[in-house]
Amino acid sequence: MQRVKSFLWMLILIPLLLVGCGNEEKTEGQPKESKQPTTEKQKQSDQEKASSDEGTAVDPEDIEVKPLPSTYSELENLPVGPDSEFIRMLTTEEKDSAAERFADLPDISGNPSKKELDYFYEKILERNQVDYVGPESLMKDLKFQALGDPDMEDSRYAFKENLNIEIVLDASGSMIQDAGGKSKMDIAKEEIKTFLKGLPEGTNVGLRVYGHKGSNEDSAKELSCKSTDMLYPIDGFDSSRFDEALNKVKPTGWTPISLALQEAKKDLSAFNGEKNTNIVYLVSDGVETCDEDPVKAAEDLYESDLNPIINVIGFKVDGSGQRQLKDIADATEGTYSNVEDQKGLKSELDKVNDIAEAWDKWKEKGEQTHDIKKTKNSLDIFGYGTREKTKALHERDQIRFIMSTLEDKGKMSTESRIYLNKKNDDYHEWIRSEVDSFVEEMEDLNEKGYKEAQKALKEKYESNTQ
Repeated sequence: MQRVKSFLWMLILIPLLLVGCGNEEKTEGQPKESKQPTTEKQKQSDQEKASSDEGTAVDPEDIEVKPLPSTYSELENLPVGPDSEFIRMLTTEEKDSAAERFADLPDISGNPSKKELDYFYEKILERNQVDYVGPESLMKDLKFQALGDPDMEDSRYAFKENLNIEIVLDASGSMIQDAGGKSKMDIAKEEIKTFLKGLPEGTNVGLRVYGHKGSNEDSAKELSCKSTDMLYPIDGFDSSRFDEALNKVKPTGWTPISLALQEAKKDLSAFNGEKNTNIVYLVSDGVETCDEDPVKAAEDLYESDLNPIINVIGFKVDGSGQRQLKDIADATEGTYSNVEDQKGLKSELDKVNDIAEAWDKWKEKGEQTHDIKKTKNSLDIFGYGTREKTKALHERDQIRFIMSTLEDKGKMSTESRIYLNKKNDDYHEWIRSEVDSFVEEMEDLNEKGYKEAQKALKEKYESNTQ
């Protein structure tokens, strides 16, 4: 009886095997769509795989592959992936760790269709997505550095009798985290002190901190979310007095960005925008955690008669934090930069020093022009292009290394890897070509006057985002 059953099973399986063997030969790098229907037994098997360490199985019928970005604006708006930072994959142990880290990617260990491979690439890209920055950010940066130029139509960018700079500094518990051998707070303290000491005499400065009371425990949230203090009121810089105030700050609590911005509006209330050039720098390492709307608070400050310029520095911020901080900067037409270490923070603050020196020259000599040096602009444009292409190279190579590791672990075939590598290379070549195009256009416009260049850049960027 057992032999009869075995014989019947063979009669059933042989035709199925013959169908599988009769498929056309696949072209290297171009897997064919699977023609085999998904049975209930296969679906059940897929569900079992989904709960294992062998990858997440997805029914091909349920897959919807999103198109890759077709404009740099779309690329810039993608959230930063949780695995975007550099992952070492040199040693056997590091490769094992990487394979385990990405074990939940869609399962393509068998004979995946092109659609399944495209879906896999979508998911691995999401995990490794880096923080691309569109040309609009460079435009804003150049606009800020052109502060005082007579061609500037926005009066808030004109030099006035007084220059006031207020720093709104995050002192929440996460600022104790390491950022290159020192805590974020220690680095911020050092660079803020250095920056302020380099300002020309007559510049007024202020320092407000937030999140410096209570703790980041739930029980202390109410207290911490009410904590923001003006440690150094808007005034001329006194090094010893400022240092004494700043040294008392200890990172402890939650992150009440909204409250800090609301209070910053009060700090500057005596300095209307007619006679004062007001600059506010928000320095934060994360999102608002006190259930308020920091974008609305920033808009209220921006639209007041103070006419402030509001710039934002993210200090080693994750993807979700970057999005909110960018929204604050965008809502106030200010610049946003995410710095990773002390060198990055110093570089951002140095830009303000350059502007303060130009203001000092304007005030002392009565100069009515603000020279935007072509060389400086050219370096900024070159730096932008280099940074964006380096990000694309990192993202491309990291994805390649991950896929190579997964192939070594039997998680995908060589054919699948070849197809995915080509898709990966083509996509990142498009990114690099877009950056090269931006850089070339901006270099051409750099030869023109500020007003003409800004108008052309704005029209070009807006046409790309419609």
